Amino acid sequence: MTNTRSSTADNTPDARAAGNGGMPGLRGAEHIGFTVPDLEEAVTFFRDVLGCEEFYDLGAFGADADDWMTENLDVHPRARIRTMRMLRCGYGSNIELFEYQSPDQRKEQPNNADVGGHHIAFYVDDIDAAVAHLKQHNIKVCGEPKLMENNPEGGLRWCYFVSPWGMNFELVSYPNGKDYEKDFSGKLWNPVHPDA
Repeated sequence: MTNTRSSTADNTPDARAAGNGGMPGLRGAEHIGFTVPDLEEAVTFFRDVLGCEEFYDLGAFGADADDWMTENLDVHPRARIRTMRMLRCGYGSNIELFEYQSPDQRKEQPNNADVGGHHIAFYVDDIDAAVAHLKQHNIKVCGEPKLMENNPEGGLRWCYFVSPWGMNFELVSYPNGKDYEKDFSGKLWNPVHPDA
């Protein structure tokens, strides 16, 4: 794989998007949204265990007579959002949590190997301390932190953990950078240096 990013000094969003044929003005992920089975349980987890800052609730909404929900959110026309909440997580993306009710709702959490499987990775300064913190809160941790070696992610330590409702998350830490940085003029976004 070769570095396709321009080495131009102009690091503006328009210059980055124009350099790769992407969307003009793209700055990055403003929020990550996902549906949880119990909003208050999820907010407690994000706020009290992970340390995210809780902001506001957007309340309930749905459509009783038209296809607004399908046309705008690609869900069942009678799906209803019971409630939704916005949080901020450190220097990374905001989190938008939804609690839905829908006639066709599936309640099983996708496995990482399933189509649609997903996880959120949180950068931490000290992964061992973070794992110990999760264990103190009785959060399931999937093994111990592992070190990536002999590949572009070399230098990164990682460990998966599971929320109380069964969603996968990951901790990552690479205080000395990743090995790919030796071969690329550009850098992947890093919450330690969010403006780089």
